Amino acid sequence: MESRKRPLDAVLGPSDSFKTPEKKVSVVSVPDLNYMRWGVEETCQYLRREGLGKWEDTFRGQKISGVGLCYLGHTELEKIGIKYLGDRLQILNTLRKLWQMEAQPSKVFNDPIHGHIELHPLLIQIIDTPQFQRLRYIKQLGGTYFVFPGASHNRFEHSIGVGHLAGRLVQALNKRQPELLISHRDILCVQIAGLCHDLGHGPFSHMFDAMFIPKARPGFTWKHEKASVAMFDYLVNDNNLKPVMEQNGLMLPEDLDFIKEQIAGPLETNAVQGKKWPYKGRPEDKSFLYEIVANKRNGIDVDKWDYFARDCYHLGIQNNFDYRRYMKFARVFDVDGQKNICTRDKEVGNLYDMFHTRNCLHRRAYQHKVGNIIETMVTEAFLKADKYIQIEGSEGKMFTLSTAIDDMEAYTKLTDHVFEQILNSSSPELAEPRQILRNIICRRLYKCLGQTQAEAPLKVTQEMIESWEADLAHLVPQSGAQDITLQSEDFVVSVIDLDYGMKEKNPINSVRFYCKNDPTKVIQIRKNQVSKLLPEQFAEQLIRVYYKKTDEKSLEAAKKHFVQWCINMNFSKPQDGDIIAPELTPLKSSWSNNDGEDGDRGTKNYAVNGQKAKTKLFK
Repeated sequence: MESRKRPLDAVLGPSDSFKTPEKKVSVVSVPDLNYMRWGVEETCQYLRREGLGKWEDTFRGQKISGVGLCYLGHTELEKIGIKYLGDRLQILNTLRKLWQMEAQPSKVFNDPIHGHIELHPLLIQIIDTPQFQRLRYIKQLGGTYFVFPGASHNRFEHSIGVGHLAGRLVQALNKRQPELLISHRDILCVQIAGLCHDLGHGPFSHMFDAMFIPKARPGFTWKHEKASVAMFDYLVNDNNLKPVMEQNGLMLPEDLDFIKEQIAGPLETNAVQGKKWPYKGRPEDKSFLYEIVANKRNGIDVDKWDYFARDCYHLGIQNNFDYRRYMKFARVFDVDGQKNICTRDKEVGNLYDMFHTRNCLHRRAYQHKVGNIIETMVTEAFLKADKYIQIEGSEGKMFTLSTAIDDMEAYTKLTDHVFEQILNSSSPELAEPRQILRNIICRRLYKCLGQTQAEAPLKVTQEMIESWEADLAHLVPQSGAQDITLQSEDFVVSVIDLDYGMKEKNPINSVRFYCKNDPTKVIQIRKNQVSKLLPEQFAEQLIRVYYKKTDEKSLEAAKKHFVQWCINMNFSKPQDGDIIAPELTPLKSSWSNNDGEDGDRGTKNYAVNGQKAKTKLFK
């Protein structure tokens, strides 16, 4: 039987028999994971546990509690007697571990774009509010969903994605450059700003602030960013989140200002010109934090990264930009007295691809001619229904579609559902807008007569558009008198400005790069240093004309009017001009179908045996 004992039993005596080892527990325990509630003794216990016990008496003598830890930086540590830089860096690095201490576990979302997303509990509490949940019912791409069947995603999932990417980028910078002293508060505020940057979007997203509000309230300046700030304030107050934010380490009102400034820019617009640094939330040495969610300097931000990936996925369009690669090379440098996010010189081509992707999305999807006219029709329906839609706001006051933006309680109730509200109504006052929406559902849409361009971009006003619509109706084509009368109200002129995000400027000129050979210096890379195949211009203007009537006779006449109008205005020839008005296009000499036009520069066409050949004029 002795031989059947386990080997350890055979070797060890009774007193030495094997025991399951107990899990070792640190002698020094921290009573509360939320360091904001620590007193002086709990703070000193944490220092001992982290091997910084030699500074315990210093912290105790200065009565530094958990709240005070949030304010500690190099200057403060030096003032209390920690004079060596190495000691200060060690303390600050140790204090960063507190950022990971949470009173409750994070939640995980399975996102089709970014995979499994883990969000801080404070972000979850923001998501679980009526003001944020409202974004579930606002389509990310508005009327584009009526053209691309897959574009059914909403502002809700996009906002979660932006909050996730904002956290990833700021944490990548913090890990790569600890000398930036990015705090736990900084990370949380950047994530919250990414999460809440689109709270102010109205029904059908950009249609609401770019088309409906300007026509419903002429002269009233309003953008969804402004509403996002107001909605964020309402969200915080309505759900009593200020104490929760403080418990998670945020300092109010400073951090609230920082969050709102990331969304909409400086809060005191009148004081911007008189101040070198216009922001209140963070000092100038943290300027790079304002480039993460909405980058006003060059447009490279996590908002674009998410909607590029998400929209391409749902639209079925290839995305040529990989934000993960950009994060690998992102570093912060001093540029003209401010800290800016820069990247490696070899990434310049990828950044041009990023802005090219943006341009392709606008051309192929966001500014799709059918999607645009659907949004135009929805706007018309909303304008006609405006005063008949009543929404209850604060203190029982009633608001319309166009005035709900003045009261966040009313605006919280305004989503894409207003489309179905009008469509399914039986009210006689809504008969006309109801018919417009029924025409959309049944695909009885206004017809696109064509697209043209001016020689140079025009500063277009509403009065100019109305004048053009009148000209389209009243002119007589040179090919002969028409036996049909057209009305100006049947024409819709749409002007579309396309660019790389900074109007006519090249955004890459505002980006700084660093080299492998000397990663301490930043340089600027000009377009001619990259490729000769890059665009010569970075902005253009498209002019589209639609016609409301769909009967064949009126439509044919309207097409000829459109071609003649392009001739009179000295605009470019519509792509199908030779088809819709073959008798008109030869009347303009510059519209002649010369095979050499827009072809290879320095060539001339000759007929050889009945076929055309190109001969070089210059060697």
